[in-house]
Amino acid sequence: MKIRAALLREPNRPFEIVTLDLDAPKAGEVLVRIAAVGVCHSDWHLASGATKHPMPVVAGHEGAGVVEAIGRGVSDVAVGDHVVLTWAPSCGKCFYCLRDRPNLCEMYTGPIWAGTMLDGTTRLSLDGKPVYNYCGLAAFATHTVVPRQSCVVIRRDVPLESACLIGCAVATGVGAAMFTTKVQPGDTVIVFGCGGVGLNIIQGARLCGAGQILAVDSRMEKIWVAKHFGAQSVFMADDDMPKIAKLKTAGRGADHVFEAIGIPALQERAFECVRPGGTLTLAGLAPMDSKTNFNSAVIARQEKTIKGSYYGSVNAQRDFPLLLDLYSAGKLNLDDLITRRYSLEQINEAYQHMLTGELARGVIVL
Repeated sequence: MKIRAALLREPNRPFEIVTLDLDAPKAGEVLVRIAAVGVCHSDWHLASGATKHPMPVVAGHEGAGVVEAIGRGVSDVAVGDHVVLTWAPSCGKCFYCLRDRPNLCEMYTGPIWAGTMLDGTTRLSLDGKPVYNYCGLAAFATHTVVPRQSCVVIRRDVPLESACLIGCAVATGVGAAMFTTKVQPGDTVIVFGCGGVGLNIIQGARLCGAGQILAVDSRMEKIWVAKHFGAQSVFMADDDMPKIAKLKTAGRGADHVFEAIGIPALQERAFECVRPGGTLTLAGLAPMDSKTNFNSAVIARQEKTIKGSYYGSVNAQRDFPLLLDLYSAGKLNLDDLITRRYSLEQINEAYQHMLTGELARGVIVL
C-alpha cells in the first residue's frame, strides 16, 4: 500500500513528507493506522546525527492508532483494537524478561538498532530501495507495520492523541519515579528539566506521595506548568540548586534527584543536590558519545547512588493499561501535556518549537 510519511534522508536535513510503499504484515506482525504521535527529543537525535542509525529512515516512536490488519500467527491482537506502540518490545523468555526487566530485553536490540523488522528486512521502501524504521515503529506516517510485541492493546474510551504519550514521555517519566527509583511517601524530590519526561517524573513522584517536589528549568513559562503538574516550587537553571536543596531539607539535600534532559553538565550539578544515602536517577537520553564525571570519593563516602532509568523500567504490556486506568480515574494528567497539535506536514515546525522549549509535548495528529 501507499502511505505518507516523514522521511529523514540523512542527518542535518529537514524531514520530507513523501509517499512510500508499505508491505503487508508478515507472520507475527501488525498493520496499524496511526492516529497520533508525540514530538520527542529522541527522534531529533536522529535528525541532528547525535544518534547513529541507518538512513533513509522514518522516525516517530511515541505513537498510538488502530489495528487494520494482522499477520499469520497473531492471535491476541484483533482488527479494530486500539493500541499504544512500545519501542522496547520484549520476548518474555530472555535473561532480563525472566527477571521482570522487559525494558532491557536482549532479543530485539539488534534488529531495532539496524532499523529493520525482527527478520532483518524492512517493510518500507522508496523507489524499490529499503527505508529503515526507527525503534521498530516508524510512527511518523499514516500507517506502519510493527512486530506484535510492539503493540499494547488499550481501552477504547481514551483519546488516542492523549494515549500516544504513554508510549514514551509518560512511561519514561512516571516509571522513573514509580518503578526505577521507587519514590516513597514523604520523600523530597528534585527534577531537572520540565519537558515531557520531567513533567511526568513530577506526576510520578506525586502519585508516589512525595512530600516535597522541586523542579528546575531554564524557561520562566515552565514555572506554572511544573506547578500545574505537581511541583511545589520551581527554580531557574542558573539558581544555586545545591544550596537551595540543602535549605529546603534541613541541610541534607534531596532524597531523590532526577535529570530529565541528558546533559552531562546538568547531571553533574544534579548530583550535588543529592543527600548522603540519596539517589540520582538519569532519565534523560544523552548523545551516544557523551560522558559525565562524578566525584568517586563523594559517591563512596556519602553512599550516593547513581541509577539509569531506561523507559522508566516499565513492563509495557502490564503498565501501559495501568497508566491509562490512572488517567481515566483522574489521577494522571495526559491532556494538559499536549501544548499544541500539528499535521504531519508541520513536523519541521513542531521540532523547531520543541527545540526552543515552547512545548511540554507536541502531538502530530493524523
